[in-house]
Amino acid sequence: MIVKMKFVNISGPRSDIDRVMDLYLSRYEIQLESALSELKTVDNLRPFVEMNPYRDALLKAVQFVGFLEDPDKTLPDTKMGLNDIFELIRTTNEEYLKLQSQQDQWKKKKEEIAARQKVIEPFRPMGGDLGKILNYKYIAYRFGKMPVEQYQKLEKYLLNDLDAVFVKGAQDGTSVYGAYFAAPADLQKTDAVFRSLHFERIEIPAQYEGSPEEASQKLLKEMYEIQKKIDDLDKEAAKMLEQKASQLVWAKQRLEELAHNFDVRKMAARVEDKKEDYYILCGWMAEEDVKKFMAEAEQDDKVFVVVEDDHDSYFGEPPTKLENPKIFKPFEMFVGMYGLPSHDEIDPTLFVGITYSFIFGVMFGDVGQGLLLVIVGALIYHFKKLPLAGIIATAGVFSTIFGFMFGSVFGFEDIIEPLWLRPIDHMTTLPFVGKLNTVFIVSIAFGMLLILVAMVLHIINAFRGHDVQGAWFDPNGVAGLVFYGSIVAVVVLFMTGHKTPAGIVLLVMFGVPLLLILFKEPLTNTLLKKKEKMKEGAVMFLVEGFFELFEMLLSYFSNTLSFVRIGAFAVSHAAMMEVVLMLAGVEGGHTNWVVIVLGNLFVCLMEGLVVGIQVLRLEYYEMFSRFYKGSGRKFEPYNKNRKMEK
Repeated sequence: MIVKMKFVNISGPRSDIDRVMDLYLSRYEIQLESALSELKTVDNLRPFVEMNPYRDALLKAVQFVGFLEDPDKTLPDTKMGLNDIFELIRTTNEEYLKLQSQQDQWKKKKEEIAARQKVIEPFRPMGGDLGKILNYKYIAYRFGKMPVEQYQKLEKYLLNDLDAVFVKGAQDGTSVYGAYFAAPADLQKTDAVFRSLHFERIEIPAQYEGSPEEASQKLLKEMYEIQKKIDDLDKEAAKMLEQKASQLVWAKQRLEELAHNFDVRKMAARVEDKKEDYYILCGWMAEEDVKKFMAEAEQDDKVFVVVEDDHDSYFGEPPTKLENPKIFKPFEMFVGMYGLPSHDEIDPTLFVGITYSFIFGVMFGDVGQGLLLVIVGALIYHFKKLPLAGIIATAGVFSTIFGFMFGSVFGFEDIIEPLWLRPIDHMTTLPFVGKLNTVFIVSIAFGMLLILVAMVLHIINAFRGHDVQGAWFDPNGVAGLVFYGSIVAVVVLFMTGHKTPAGIVLLVMFGVPLLLILFKEPLTNTLLKKKEKMKEGAVMFLVEGFFELFEMLLSYFSNTLSFVRIGAFAVSHAAMMEVVLMLAGVEGGHTNWVVIVLGNLFVCLMEGLVVGIQVLRLEYYEMFSRFYKGSGRKFEPYNKNRKMEK
């Protein structure tokens, strides 16, 4: 069902807008429209230009709550007023920044130590006291690294001929680290040799004590101690925030609401003159909510509410809000996929819910697999609230019902007797056609009935929308209904062996509706008393009309024939399960239950998906296209997901 909407104007003193949002509108769903563009008859409208005073505090509250271990399970402390909330955010921020400042100092010191440790790390395998080495007076030294292949040349060809000593440090995939020592007199020659070996010098500051191993270990220990202090500060901050958890959660919730309510100014307008300064809000509310809101605000002398019934007072059409019984609620997803109904259309949710589930059940009739769909779909819908899961569960109910009608339980057709027939076996003899599967015949008859129902719904929508041509002369209007209904009646009479109407009656039944459809435009202009001339000549009008009628007749035939797929899938489902049972060796007496289980799962998943898509195709192309436009816009309340207990 489509909820009836009302367009409301709300006004009051400019300074009172936050109170109205917080006290009233935060508890009702209202789709706000821009007052500056909607209220075209009001003079001196101006926009609000104010900064949101809650935004900065809200950002801090969101940050602090994000640090909490489990904020969703924390009960908010609702006793705090707005001033208390601001004071809480201020003091918490000061404490947190103080801890962060200390932590940043320790992190900076740790980075400095890490840089020093990184320098000395590659020289850990070397011995010696760095404090002494770095202060040698009579021995020159160079610390650095060289490529592995160059070090191999040094060892093999040059080391014995140099007046220098090379002490190797660590080695990685590409480089060898170490230091060479030489007398100052030989240093120039030694430097030249090592430069030719691509030796890259690494400066070692005179700030290390002990061997490279000892110096590295000492630095690592200092880094570990500093990291402990950083972690302790993290724990202290977490403890401080946890102590204020309930207050912070409430502060976040309350500030979110206040900031959101303040932002209503983007949709509001101001009217300011010498005497008064007030705000104007306008938008759509459900009729029931409007009544409750007006009754609640009746004694409030600062709130003025006007309900607009004149369409000229606002732009656009009312938004669409659907409200259906819980069992049909999931099917709103299919309606939304096609397009929401406009305010003067019929909500097709109930129609979709009934026809989709029924057709799915016929095409996928099996007691066991139907119950499986019910259980799985119901569980997923219960825990995840996925609309598709609810649709699967409802369709599974009808699958189970038609499973009893067809006598099929997980593909076995010898467990229960069918209440109606077995789709793969039952035949019916028709005049001029011969024997034909009964399910095919019933499917076409059912399709004809659905097409007639869709035409009736089209006529209702046309009358509600004051569409004269659509109601009377459209192929889906009264003329089309009479024509197609006549065809259905004649076919049924002929196939059941009854006499068909006389030729003159058939001529009237078929001819008059076709003529009405052919001349729909001039007839509509006549009824509406419009004097419009044909844009093209009479001959072109008749030629175009002829081809349109021919196309219409083809569409009637193809749309009706499309419903054969209902019976085809009912038969194919039974045939697929026969194949599964044959592969499982049921007929031979040696049943392979693994094949039975896997086969049922495969059929349930694959055919269930295909059937679901095919039924949706029938809904959209064979039924929706006849009566439904789906041109509505979704109702988007400004305070969606912002409701809070007062």
